[in-house]
Amino acid sequence: MTEEAKNKTIVFIHGLYMNPGSWDSWIDFFQKKGYSCHAPAYPYHQGKPEVLRKNIDPELGKVTFGDVLARLLEFIDELPEKPVLIGHSMGGLLVQKLIEMEKGQAGICIAPAPPTGVFSFKWSFFKVNLPVVNPLKGDSVSLPDIKWFHYAFCNTMSMEQTRIEYDRHFVPESRNIPRSSTKSEGKIDFSKPHKPLLFISGEKDHIIPASLNRKIFNSYKDKNSIRELKLFKGRCHLTCRQEGWEGVALYCSEWLAKL
Repeated sequence: MTEEAKNKTIVFIHGLYMNPGSWDSWIDFFQKKGYSCHAPAYPYHQGKPEVLRKNIDPELGKVTFGDVLARLLEFIDELPEKPVLIGHSMGGLLVQKLIEMEKGQAGICIAPAPPTGVFSFKWSFFKVNLPVVNPLKGDSVSLPDIKWFHYAFCNTMSMEQTRIEYDRHFVPESRNIPRSSTKSEGKIDFSKPHKPLLFISGEKDHIIPASLNRKIFNSYKDKNSIRELKLFKGRCHLTCRQEGWEGVALYCSEWLAKL
């Protein structure tokens, strides 16, 4: 085992409509295993979600995927060692980009947003994403209602559970992050050798269908690079927070230990 593989620093990267608080349980889980954990925020995402929902900064609407990536690069470059990267949804695409840029020792992509050129034709994917990236909305900030959140993130959870997660963790979002992620900013060189990557899918995920995650996984072509795809039965997009999240976290920690 190399010294790099022994590094015990993790950077957790949240997805759209979330902020660092969405990782609290995972941070506690991995800290107990001896990891030093960090969860930086996207621009204009720091703070209590209920406050962010009530006081929306119009500058948020201008934030792009590249802006988020630049913030993460600045954060990671200040760390004492190269970290493990764990990202959910858009955070999963950011993990792929950072691994391509050789900024992580390993990457875990949980229900990751697709890189440029990788598509899904499932109805649920279009139903959830089109209202968000709608070009007619300009730079207006996106703040969908709880019904959208339930269908997109929590479709295997009760409405009562969905309300709890919405109130605790849902934040306003920039439409320009997902828009720009489908262009040059979100492009991945799938032929390039890379550090180990683990892809995790929720079987019932509406916004990132399991079939889309498999397409992303199969896009990587270097046969000498470690990568793995794991499907969790019955789980939705909010798999990092819904009941039973500990099983997903345990699988991730065991995968890291094997490296």
